[in-house]
Amino acid sequence: MSDISYDFTGRTALVTGSGSGIGRATALALGAVGANVAVADIAEAAGAETVELIRAAGGTAEFFRTDVADFASVEATIAAVVLRFGGLDIAHNNAGVEGEHVPLGEIRTDDWKRVIDIDLNAVYYCIKAEVAVMAPRGGGSIINTASASGLVAGYNLAAYTAAKHGVIGLTKSAAIDHARDGIRVNAICPGPIDTPFLQELPQVLKDRLLLGTPMSRLGQADEIAQGVLWLASSGSSYVTGTALSVDGGTVALSAGTNFTDLEV
Repeated sequence: MSDISYDFTGRTALVTGSGSGIGRATALALGAVGANVAVADIAEAAGAETVELIRAAGGTAEFFRTDVADFASVEATIAAVVLRFGGLDIAHNNAGVEGEHVPLGEIRTDDWKRVIDIDLNAVYYCIKAEVAVMAPRGGGSIINTASASGLVAGYNLAAYTAAKHGVIGLTKSAAIDHARDGIRVNAICPGPIDTPFLQELPQVLKDRLLLGTPMSRLGQADEIAQGVLWLASSGSSYVTGTALSVDGGTVALSAGTNFTDLEV
Protein backbone atom coordinates (compact mmCIF):
# COMPACT_ATOMS: atom_id res chain seq x y z
CA MET A 1 0.00 0.00 0.00
CA SER A 2 1.04 3.59 -0.64
CA ASP A 3 2.00 5.81 2.29
CA ILE A 4 -0.09 8.65 0.80
CA SER A 5 -3.18 9.14 2.98
CA TYR A 6 -6.73 9.81 1.84
CA ASP A 7 -9.94 10.23 3.79
CA PHE A 8 -13.12 9.25 1.96
CA THR A 9 -15.25 8.96 5.10
CA GLY A 10 -18.92 9.47 4.32
CA ARG A 11 -18.45 9.03 0.57
CA THR A 12 -19.92 6.18 -1.44
CA ALA A 13 -17.94 4.44 -4.15
CA LEU A 14 -19.10 1.90 -6.73
CA VAL A 15 -16.56 -0.49 -8.26
CA THR A 16 -17.60 -2.80 -11.09
CA GLY A 17 -15.71 -6.03 -11.66
CA SER A 18 -14.58 -5.89 -8.05
CA GLY A 19 -14.67 -9.61 -7.42
CA SER A 20 -11.01 -9.95 -8.39
CA GLY A 21 -7.91 -8.27 -9.80
CA ILE A 22 -7.77 -4.50 -10.20
CA GLY A 23 -11.41 -4.10 -9.19
CA ARG A 24 -10.90 -5.93 -5.92
CA ALA A 25 -7.71 -3.99 -5.18
CA THR A 26 -9.55 -0.70 -5.76
CA ALA A 27 -12.50 -1.77 -3.63
CA LEU A 28 -10.16 -2.74 -0.79
CA ALA A 29 -8.24 0.53 -1.10
CA LEU A 30 -11.44 2.59 -1.03
CA GLY A 31 -12.72 0.66 1.97
CA ALA A 32 -9.43 1.22 3.79
CA VAL A 33 -9.80 5.00 3.50
CA GLY A 34 -13.35 5.15 4.80
CA ALA A 35 -15.59 4.95 1.74
CA ASN A 36 -18.82 2.98 1.69
CA VAL A 37 -17.99 0.50 -1.06
CA ALA A 38 -20.58 -0.90 -3.44
CA VAL A 39 -19.00 -4.09 -4.76
CA ALA A 40 -20.55 -4.84 -8.16
CA ASP A 41 -19.82 -8.02 -10.08
CA ILE A 42 -21.61 -10.75 -11.99
CA ALA A 43 -19.66 -13.35 -9.98
CA GLU A 44 -21.53 -13.55 -6.68
CA ALA A 45 -19.08 -15.66 -4.69
CA ALA A 46 -16.08 -13.55 -5.69
CA GLY A 47 -17.95 -10.32 -4.98
CA ALA A 48 -19.07 -11.58 -1.59
CA GLU A 49 -15.47 -12.45 -0.77
CA THR A 50 -14.38 -8.89 -1.58
CA VAL A 51 -17.08 -7.56 0.74
CA GLU A 52 -15.89 -9.82 3.56
CA LEU A 53 -12.28 -8.69 3.05
CA ILE A 54 -13.34 -5.04 3.32
CA ARG A 55 -15.45 -5.69 6.41
CA ALA A 56 -12.70 -7.73 8.05
CA ALA A 57 -10.41 -4.72 7.68
CA GLY A 58 -12.98 -2.51 9.40
CA GLY A 59 -14.59 -1.04 6.30
CA THR A 60 -18.16 -0.81 5.03
CA ALA A 61 -19.22 -2.71 1.93
CA GLU A 62 -22.23 -4.29 0.26
CA PHE A 63 -22.45 -6.64 -2.72
CA PHE A 64 -24.63 -5.85 -5.73
CA ARG A 65 -24.92 -8.50 -8.43
CA THR A 66 -24.54 -6.65 -11.72
CA ASP A 67 -24.35 -7.57 -15.38
CA VAL A 68 -22.64 -4.48 -16.77
CA ALA A 69 -23.56 -5.45 -20.34
CA ASP A 70 -27.26 -5.04 -19.43
CA PHE A 71 -28.37 -1.42 -18.96
CA ALA A 72 -31.37 -2.45 -16.85
CA SER A 73 -29.06 -4.33 -14.47
CA VAL A 74 -26.74 -1.32 -14.22
CA GLU A 75 -29.65 1.05 -13.53
CA ALA A 76 -31.00 -1.29 -10.87
CA THR A 77 -27.61 -1.47 -9.16
CA ILE A 78 -27.19 2.31 -9.12
CA ALA A 79 -30.68 2.72 -7.66
CA ALA A 80 -29.95 0.09 -5.01
CA VAL A 81 -26.64 1.74 -4.10
CA VAL A 82 -28.35 5.11 -3.66
CA LEU A 83 -31.08 3.50 -1.56
CA ARG A 84 -28.51 1.68 0.62
CA PHE A 85 -25.96 4.45 1.10
CA GLY A 86 -27.86 7.65 0.29
CA GLY A 87 -25.99 8.64 -2.85
CA LEU A 88 -23.05 8.00 -5.14
CA ASP A 89 -19.83 10.05 -5.12
CA ILE A 90 -17.25 7.86 -6.88
CA ALA A 91 -17.54 5.24 -9.59
CA HIS A 92 -14.78 3.02 -10.92
CA ASN A 93 -16.10 1.40 -14.09
CA ASN A 94 -13.64 -1.44 -14.26
CA ALA A 95 -15.32 -4.66 -15.40
CA GLY A 96 -13.88 -6.08 -18.60
CA VAL A 97 -12.69 -9.06 -20.63
CA GLU A 98 -9.85 -9.55 -23.13
CA GLY A 99 -11.42 -11.82 -25.71
CA GLU A 100 -9.66 -14.09 -28.18
CA HIS A 101 -5.94 -13.67 -28.87
CA VAL A 102 -6.04 -14.10 -32.65
CA PRO A 103 -5.45 -11.88 -35.71
CA LEU A 104 -8.35 -9.57 -36.54
CA GLY A 105 -9.38 -11.63 -39.57
CA GLU A 106 -9.84 -14.68 -37.36
CA ILE A 107 -11.94 -13.09 -34.60
CA ARG A 108 -15.34 -14.73 -34.31
CA THR A 109 -18.09 -12.12 -34.66
CA ASP A 110 -19.79 -13.32 -31.46
CA ASP A 111 -16.53 -12.80 -29.53
CA TRP A 112 -16.13 -9.32 -31.07
CA LYS A 113 -19.63 -8.41 -29.92
CA ARG A 114 -19.01 -9.84 -26.43
CA VAL A 115 -15.83 -7.79 -25.95
CA ILE A 116 -17.43 -4.58 -27.24
CA ASP A 117 -20.51 -5.14 -25.06
CA ILE A 118 -18.54 -5.70 -21.85
CA ASP A 119 -15.55 -3.40 -22.41
CA LEU A 120 -17.19 -0.43 -24.16
CA ASN A 121 -20.99 -0.48 -24.19
CA ALA A 122 -21.01 -1.32 -20.48
CA VAL A 123 -18.91 1.75 -19.68
CA TYR A 124 -21.47 3.89 -21.52
CA TYR A 125 -24.30 2.23 -19.55
CA CYS A 126 -22.49 2.86 -16.27
CA ILE A 127 -21.63 6.49 -17.00
CA LYS A 128 -25.19 7.18 -18.15
CA ALA A 129 -26.68 5.78 -14.94
CA GLU A 130 -24.02 7.37 -12.72
CA VAL A 131 -24.32 10.92 -14.02
CA ALA A 132 -28.10 10.72 -13.57
CA VAL A 133 -27.62 10.44 -9.81
CA MET A 134 -24.39 12.45 -9.45
CA ALA A 135 -25.51 15.61 -11.26
CA PRO A 136 -28.43 16.45 -8.94
CA ARG A 137 -26.06 16.03 -5.96
CA GLY A 138 -23.58 18.54 -7.36
CA GLY A 139 -21.03 16.21 -8.90
CA GLY A 140 -18.74 13.25 -8.42
CA SER A 141 -15.76 11.45 -9.87
CA ILE A 142 -15.93 8.68 -12.47
CA ILE A 143 -12.87 6.63 -13.35
CA ASN A 144 -13.02 4.22 -16.29
CA THR A 145 -10.52 1.40 -16.68
CA ALA A 146 -9.06 1.62 -20.17
CA SER A 147 -5.65 0.06 -20.87
CA ALA A 148 -2.29 0.67 -22.44
CA SER A 149 -4.13 -0.95 -25.36
CA GLY A 150 -6.37 2.11 -25.37
CA LEU A 151 -3.36 4.20 -26.37
CA VAL A 152 -1.43 1.78 -28.58
CA ALA A 153 -2.30 -1.51 -30.27
CA GLY A 154 -1.39 -4.99 -29.13
CA TYR A 155 -0.86 -7.91 -31.45
CA ASN A 156 -3.89 -10.19 -31.83
CA LEU A 157 -6.06 -7.99 -29.60
CA ALA A 158 -8.14 -6.04 -32.12
CA ALA A 159 -11.48 -6.20 -30.31
CA TYR A 160 -9.94 -5.32 -26.94
CA THR A 161 -7.84 -2.55 -28.49
CA ALA A 162 -10.86 -1.07 -30.28
CA ALA A 163 -12.97 -1.21 -27.13
CA LYS A 164 -10.31 0.40 -24.93
CA HIS A 165 -9.64 3.16 -27.47
CA GLY A 166 -13.39 3.68 -27.35
CA VAL A 167 -13.34 3.93 -23.56
CA ILE A 168 -10.83 6.77 -23.77
CA GLY A 169 -12.95 8.59 -26.36
CA LEU A 170 -16.05 8.05 -24.26
CA THR A 171 -14.20 9.34 -21.19
CA LYS A 172 -13.24 12.56 -22.97
CA SER A 173 -16.79 13.07 -24.29
CA ALA A 174 -18.39 12.46 -20.90
CA ALA A 175 -15.87 14.79 -19.24
CA ILE A 176 -16.71 17.76 -21.43
CA ASP A 177 -20.45 17.04 -21.51
CA HIS A 178 -20.73 16.90 -17.71
CA ALA A 179 -18.01 19.27 -16.48
CA ARG A 180 -20.61 21.89 -15.57
CA ASP A 181 -22.46 19.28 -13.55
CA GLY A 182 -19.41 19.05 -11.30
CA ILE A 183 -18.62 15.55 -12.54
CA ARG A 184 -15.02 14.68 -13.40
CA VAL A 185 -14.51 11.75 -15.75
CA ASN A 186 -11.07 10.21 -16.28
CA ALA A 187 -9.59 6.95 -17.51
CA ILE A 188 -6.81 4.88 -16.04
CA CYS A 189 -4.63 2.87 -18.42
CA PRO A 190 -2.90 -0.11 -16.80
CA GLY A 191 0.09 -1.72 -18.44
CA PRO A 192 1.11 -5.34 -17.74
CA ILE A 193 -0.23 -6.11 -14.27
CA ASP A 194 0.57 -9.17 -12.16
CA THR A 195 -2.75 -10.97 -12.36
CA PRO A 196 -3.62 -14.68 -12.24
CA PHE A 197 -3.84 -14.64 -16.06
CA LEU A 198 -0.28 -13.38 -16.46
CA GLN A 199 0.99 -15.74 -13.79
CA GLU A 200 -0.15 -18.66 -15.94
CA LEU A 201 1.82 -17.53 -18.99
CA PRO A 202 5.01 -19.37 -19.98
CA GLN A 203 8.14 -17.63 -18.72
CA VAL A 204 9.27 -16.77 -22.25
CA LEU A 205 6.09 -14.73 -22.75
CA LYS A 206 6.52 -12.97 -19.41
CA ASP A 207 10.07 -12.10 -20.43
CA ARG A 208 8.79 -10.62 -23.69
CA LEU A 209 6.28 -8.47 -21.80
CA LEU A 210 9.04 -7.16 -19.58
CA LEU A 211 11.22 -6.40 -22.60
CA GLY A 212 8.58 -3.83 -23.57
CA THR A 213 8.37 -2.41 -20.04
CA PRO A 214 11.17 0.03 -19.17
CA MET A 215 10.75 -0.54 -15.42
CA SER A 216 11.40 -4.26 -16.07
CA ARG A 217 8.70 -5.58 -13.78
CA LEU A 218 4.99 -6.27 -13.77
CA GLY A 219 2.76 -3.78 -12.04
CA GLN A 220 0.67 -4.70 -9.01
CA ALA A 221 -3.10 -4.31 -8.84
CA ASP A 222 -2.74 -1.99 -5.85
CA GLU A 223 -0.61 0.37 -7.93
CA ILE A 224 -3.59 0.82 -10.24
CA ALA A 225 -5.85 1.24 -7.21
CA GLN A 226 -3.64 4.07 -5.95
CA GLY A 227 -4.08 5.85 -9.27
CA VAL A 228 -7.85 5.46 -8.93
CA LEU A 229 -7.75 6.88 -5.40
CA TRP A 230 -5.93 9.96 -6.65
CA LEU A 231 -8.35 10.49 -9.52
CA ALA A 232 -11.24 10.13 -7.07
CA SER A 233 -9.73 12.56 -4.56
CA SER A 234 -9.66 16.33 -4.24
CA GLY A 235 -5.98 16.16 -5.15
CA SER A 236 -7.05 15.82 -8.78
CA SER A 237 -9.78 18.46 -8.60
CA TYR A 238 -8.69 20.15 -11.86
CA VAL A 239 -8.19 16.89 -13.76
CA THR A 240 -10.88 15.68 -16.14
CA GLY A 241 -10.94 14.02 -19.54
CA THR A 242 -7.46 12.56 -19.13
CA ALA A 243 -6.10 9.06 -19.69
CA LEU A 244 -3.60 8.29 -16.94
CA SER A 245 -1.03 5.66 -17.85
CA VAL A 246 0.11 3.45 -14.98
CA ASP A 247 2.27 1.12 -17.03
CA GLY A 248 5.93 1.17 -16.02
CA GLY A 249 6.71 3.18 -19.16
CA THR A 250 5.21 0.71 -21.63
CA VAL A 251 3.42 3.28 -23.79
CA ALA A 252 6.38 5.67 -23.76
CA LEU A 253 8.71 3.01 -25.18
CA SER A 254 9.33 2.32 -28.85
CA ALA A 255 9.87 -1.42 -28.43
CA GLY A 256 11.54 -1.72 -31.82
CA THR A 257 14.53 0.24 -30.48
CA ASN A 258 15.20 -2.25 -27.68
CA PHE A 259 17.92 -4.66 -28.83
CA THR A 260 18.93 -5.91 -25.40
CA ASP A 261 17.66 -9.45 -26.02
CA LEU A 262 19.61 -9.84 -29.28
CA GLU A 263 23.16 -10.99 -29.87
CA VAL A 264 24.69 -8.89 -32.67
